[in-house]
Order: sequence, then C-alpha cells, then structure tokens
Amino acid sequence: MTGQIFSVSASVSESGTLLAVIVCRGRGRPAWESYDLTMRMIFPSTGLELDDLGIAERYAYPRDRWLRANFVTSPDGAAYVDGRSKGLSSDGDMRVFGVLRALADVVLVGARTARIEEYKPARRRADLASLRAGRPATATIALASRTLDLDLSGPLFTDTPPDARTIVITSASSPADSRAATAKVADVIVAGEENVDLAVALEALAARGLGRVLCEGGPHLLGQVAADGLLDELSLTLGPTLAGPGASRIIAGPAFAARPMTLAQVLAEDGSLFCRYLVNSPE
Repeated sequence: MTGQIFSVSASVSESGTLLAVIVCRGRGRPAWESYDLTMRMIFPSTGLELDDLGIAERYAYPRDRWLRANFVTSPDGAAYVDGRSKGLSSDGDMRVFGVLRALADVVLVGARTARIEEYKPARRRADLASLRAGRPATATIALASRTLDLDLSGPLFTDTPPDARTIVITSASSPADSRAATAKVADVIVAGEENVDLAVALEALAARGLGRVLCEGGPHLLGQVAADGLLDELSLTLGPTLAGPGASRIIAGPAFAARPMTLAQVLAEDGSLFCRYLVNSPE
C-alpha cells in the first residue's frame, strides 16, 4: 500500500507526554503547504533553529558506552511502507540519520535489514568532519547474522575503507566454512553459542574502541536489544504518512516486560517529529 500524507503539529505536556495533532491533507492541496521547512526544537525549549552541527549537539552521546536505536514510524505505528522504511522518511529524517551516523563509532544492523534496505558503507561527510575528529572518517558497519547468509560480493564487503572495515557478528553455531569465507572480507566476532549474544558482542565492540553504538534495526534486532536490557536511547522519527494495515511495528520478537522511557527532546521539520527517548534506569 502507498502511504497517505498527513500534516503533523505537536506540543509536549508538563509530564513529558507528546501531544500530536495529525490532519489529513486533502487531495486538492499540496502536501507541503503550511509546512515549516526549518529544523526547530519544540521541546524542552521552543523556537531554536538547528543546522546539522546544532542537531549533532542535541544528539551528542552522553558517555563513551551508549546504545542508541534510530527508527522511523508512521502515525498508525508502521515501520515501513511497501517493505522499506524509505516510504516513511523525509529530508529532515535523512538529515538526522546522517548526523547520528557521524556521531556513532559503529552502526549495528541485522543482516536481513541490511539486505532489504540495500546497505552500503557509511558515507564520508566533509561538512561533519569535525564530529569524527580522532576517529575514522566514517562509522563502521556491524552486521548481526546467525546464519551468515551474506552476499560477500556486495559493497559492504568490497567498498569499505581499511579503517572502517565491516564487522560481522555471529554465533558459534554458524557454519565454519561461512565464517572462514566471511573473515576474508570482514572482521568476524563470534558472540554466543546457538544465537548471537548481543551483550557479548557489545563488549567485543567496546574492546575495539567502538562503544558509541547506533542500532538501525530491524525490528527483531531492536526487540532483542530491548529484551536484553541493552537499550539506552530511542531516536524515533514520526513521519506524516498513514501506512495502512499490514506493516509491522518497529519492534518484534518474544514479549518482554514494558519499560518506561523519558521524552528528552522533540525537533520538528516539514511535518515530521524527531523524538529522543531515554530508557529509565531500573530502580
């Protein structure tokens, strides 16, 4: 299904609850009419206009060991349109996406999501070079795969710079011949016996100096990260598109106890809202 475009306005209550007003744009009116095309903060303060470096300041990692997930969703809770997240994205979403990658040491993604979304190595951004000072020019991509069903001829294995070689995280149950083949074109981390143990994987990444993690999905990987208590922050874009029935949510997998979060900030641009939620520490 092709999504229907909506306009979104929002405010935040004193308790930190996001209050969004979503209005369908009639077929006879341009979808962009009355949209504000400037990235602005609307919570915790209002009116501040942000360029890319200003966005980076607002999303700065609070410490060297931190796992942030970045997802986009629709007002009706979908994680994608026509099978891909691109249908929910926007120019503003891609701006935040690029800044978050520039801030991260490593981008953690499931192999299936990387295949569906046609992942390539992180792009070098000259305008954000100051955010990479003392680090490689781009974040490393780390693929999580239990089966190692990977296209080793793809750009993630052939086009990466030497200082940001793709990392593949797998388990000891993966085929030995596949691990050997993967090790020729990527760095391999074995974490866990039957399934990938993400806590062990994160320790291995941190030992390589890759402690600021950006998880980009997919829903099953986010579900495992959250279920294992490894999630520190969720960066969530609410895009003004009604996806309709059929699409999954941003999180999937076995059930786990609900976890309270705190809304730390909201930015807005062109009808999209960019929310930053912090996972509350267990009492």
